[in-house]
Amino acid sequence: MNNTLFPLILCVLFTTIVGAQQVKDSNDISQKKKKNISEIDSVKTAFSEEGIVLQDSLIEKKKAINPLAPSKAAFYSAVLPGLGQIYNRRYWKVPIVYAALGSGISIYLFNNDKYVRFRSAFKSRLAGFNNDEFWNFRNPGGPPPATPDLPTTALQDGQERYQRDRDLALLVTIVIYALNVVDANVDAHLKQFNVDEDLGLDVQPYLEVDPITNKPNYGMAFVINF
Repeated sequence: MNNTLFPLILCVLFTTIVGAQQVKDSNDISQKKKKNISEIDSVKTAFSEEGIVLQDSLIEKKKAINPLAPSKAAFYSAVLPGLGQIYNRRYWKVPIVYAALGSGISIYLFNNDKYVRFRSAFKSRLAGFNNDEFWNFRNPGGPPPATPDLPTTALQDGQERYQRDRDLALLVTIVIYALNVVDANVDAHLKQFNVDEDLGLDVQPYLEVDPITNKPNYGMAFVINF
């Protein structure tokens, strides 16, 4: 009795395991099909009169192009530097923009402060005063020396140098600001650039034989796919 039931139990267990595995596989396949169908925008199927599938064609929606995106990005960066880069989702560029602009502004302010100080002292010397900060800068608070510690010619050279460096820093800062606007505009253009696989240029040499003269003709074919 036991010898008869043992093979039967094994068969039942084997059938149950196989059935469960098939149900699991079918569920996995159905889940994959649902996933694939959800990833496809639309499916178009052609049937014959007998109901036989003739052709399946997948129609995918392409990303729409926003022609105003570059203009918006440039406008945002013009209003607030770095905002166009945020609009383009190029967040890593924002610290670079502010570091460059901050450096230019800091250099401008430093040279402008030096220029104002040297110019004020130079104008005071020309007016006949000896109480500017560079007359006795080696011993501040002490009695003014007979001759200034920094001569008038040095004050004139200093104000001219700092004025030149200040103007150059201002020019560089303006260029950085303009590049910030241009970068946002160009980046928005490139994000919408068509890199579809259908685009392509194929160069192929060809050889043809004239059926009348029986002479070969050589050439080059350029095939452009859109």
